[in-house]
Parts: sequence; structure tokens; C-alpha cells
Amino acid sequence: MPIQVQTLSLIGAMQASTLALMLWLGVQGGSGRAASSLRLRAVALAVEGIGYGVLAAEQWVPPAVLLLGGNALNLLAQAMSVVALRMLLDRPLRLRAVAAIALAGWLGVAWFGAVQPDYRVRVLWGSLAITCNMLLNIRALHGGCRRGGPRARCMLLCICAMAIALLAWRNGMLWLGSDPPDRIGTPSATNVFYVLLAGMQPLFASLGFLLLYNEILQRELHTLARVDPLTGVANRLALGEAAERLLGAGLWRGSLGVLMLDADHFKSVNDRYGHEGGDRVLLELVTCIRRILRADDVVGRIGGEEFVVLSPGTGLRAAFALGERIRAMVERTPLQIDGETMRLTVSVGVAVAAPGERDVAAVLKRADAALYAAKRAGRNRVMSADDADVAEAPAV
Repeated sequence: MPIQVQTLSLIGAMQASTLALMLWLGVQGGSGRAASSLRLRAVALAVEGIGYGVLAAEQWVPPAVLLLGGNALNLLAQAMSVVALRMLLDRPLRLRAVAAIALAGWLGVAWFGAVQPDYRVRVLWGSLAITCNMLLNIRALHGGCRRGGPRARCMLLCICAMAIALLAWRNGMLWLGSDPPDRIGTPSATNVFYVLLAGMQPLFASLGFLLLYNEILQRELHTLARVDPLTGVANRLALGEAAERLLGAGLWRGSLGVLMLDADHFKSVNDRYGHEGGDRVLLELVTCIRRILRADDVVGRIGGEEFVVLSPGTGLRAAFALGERIRAMVERTPLQIDGETMRLTVSVGVAVAAPGERDVAAVLKRADAALYAAKRAGRNRVMSADDADVAEAPAV
């Protein structure tokens, strides 16, 4: 029994509707931009499923409804999918461009279908609109197939490229074929092959969406696990990884300066202003530190009011000078807490990992010993691991 276009359309409608339901239910309870993008993609699939259903019911649907309604649903689904993908990738949505493409595509299809009927030009016009949407997707996914890049982006790029190739093949068969069909429902190898492959695209694209969504969530979880929730700087785990990377991966030339900072008498701040006021002071302290650092420097919080700065390519003298600049900046910056002005000071311990040194714990221990010596010497000062007092200070 020969395969009918209407049969394939019915299968496509069922498939798109099932995928829409699965996507919608799969992100229930999810929040944020990524979850919203999958919901929009689910709605687009539902609209696409209705469009396939209209084509499947061709013999019961008036030609005008099939022409105008079916193409409107298809172009609307395409537009929603473009917006959903750009939303998922956190790219500009290009709503005006997407709306203009959908409207121009529908008007062209309507003109060459009802006013000046020409099936080949109508298909070409609609194909150009879909191609513009695919190009918007490709631009959003640009760079997705780079080595080490997300595999889902590469998959979606290939799907978009194959969609354009399928459209080019269909139009080539219509314009250059010996016996081109005069409508989409006409039994022909071209129509059957086109509807078959076009009906498979929602499945592959939805798989790509889900994989990309999973990769984005994994990346967000990876980041959240390495960010201090109060100050937004690196936490202890991220600092350890950064130090190991800088020491062991050969990403820098020369030594690595390590500064350990501690807010002086911070308990009195919490006692006077409460923990909420203390949190605001820590945020101000991070702001002061960041004003001094270079783009390549890393700052992180290792607990309480204690912070670490990693400064690649910095020798002992330069690291000591950096610590002094941070100390002076904090000392001269007035803080407004509950309507009162207060000043904070910090003690800084400095150590340097020489080229070839790989022991992160040892460098941090030297910086910690230098910090202890700075506090013991009266606070609000910078001391290095090479200072004589450090040698006499017990490790903590």
C-alpha cells in the first residue's frame, strides 16, 4: 500500500502533540528563563501538531482553511520555536524580526495561493520565511560545534542546516522536476519524502532542546557549587580549583601571589549591627577588594570574614604592594550601616608560589601564617611569609 501524505501528516500531528505534552509536563515546577523556553517550545509543538492535523484532514477541510490556516499555524510554530531557542540560549529574542518573517511569509503564501495562484512560487516564498527562521537559529547557535562546546548546540546546528537543505531540495524538485506536484496533498515521491523528513524534525529538535536544557542546568549547578552565596565571589572549592589550575596547567608565566585577608575585629561589627549589618559590611569589603584587582586576579571567600586573592604572574614585592593597596582602600572607605558611619580595617598575609611549585596547601598555609603574624603585630597591616615574625608565628 503506498504511503499517503495525509497518513504521514497524522503521524506527525500525533508525534508533535505527544512531544509537546512531554516537554510541558517535564518542566512543571521549573522556574527561570530556561524552563520558560521549554514551555514555549512545548506550545510551539502543540501548534505545529494542529497544523499537521489540518493537513491530515485535507479532504474534510475547505481549501482556504488548509491554505491560510495550515500555513499560519506552521509559520507561527516556527516563530515560537525561534524565540524559545534564543530564550534558552539567553540571547536577544529578536521579536520584531521573528514577527516580520512570520507575517511576510504568511502574506506571500496567501497572495500566491488565493490572489495570484502559483504553487511553486508559494512554496518558494514559504521556504524563504522558514529559511530566515533557521538562519536566526544558526546565528544564536553560532560557535556550538567548536571543540569542547556543548554537544546539544552542535546537534541543533546540524538540524537547522538539514532543514535548509530539505527546503532547497524540495524547491529544486518543484522547479526542475519533470512532473512536480501541484499541491502538498498530491500523492508524489517529492511530497511524501518532504512530509516524512519534515515530520521527523520536531523529534530531533526537541531532543536537542532537552539536551541543551540539561547542559545549561548542569553548568548552572556547577557554577552555583563554586560561588559564595552571600558575596558572589569564588568559594573555597572554586579557589582551590583556580589555584591548582594556575599552578599546574601552565597558564601563567612566573610566580603566583597569594593574599589572605581577614576583617579586623569583625565580631564587634556583628555584635553592634547584627548579622544582617555584618553581611552588608562583607559586601562592601568585596567591592573594595575588586576595585584594586586586575582582570586575571581571583578573589574568593573561604569562610566568615576571611578572603583569599590569587594574583598570577606576581612576585613577592608586587603581591605585597597589592595587599597594601587593598588595605589602604578598605581603611579609607567609610561604610554606612543603619545610618551610622563606620570604618573597617583588614589584616593581610602574603605568600608567593614560585615557578614550578605545585603544592596549593603549602602556599595557603604560608599566607595564613603571614596573616596570623599581621594580626599578632597589631592588625591593619600587611605581612609576608618571608618576614622574620612569620617564622616565629605558629601555624593555624
